[in-house]
Amino acid sequence: MPIRFEERKAVFDGDCTLEEAMTLAEWLETGPAAADLSACTGLHTALLQLLLAGGVRLDAPPADPFLARWVAPLLPTGR
Repeated sequence: MPIRFEERKAVFDGDCTLEEAMTLAEWLETGPAAADLSACTGLHTALLQLLLAGGVRLDAPPADPFLARWVAPLLPTGR
């Protein structure tokens, strides 16, 4: 499973595709959340849009250089 949900944190692992969008959207409806992108190697733009619209806080930045440069700066950090 590319996205694992732990209480109020979504942990993204590997290539996260459009197929995970509905599950992520439903999970985000339950309240404020954080995202761990440290093991994410690919993020579909639909998932990024959900993270942005949901005001998701970046808990762990991506190690992937592309995601670190272009995605991480878009998400708020801190507690």
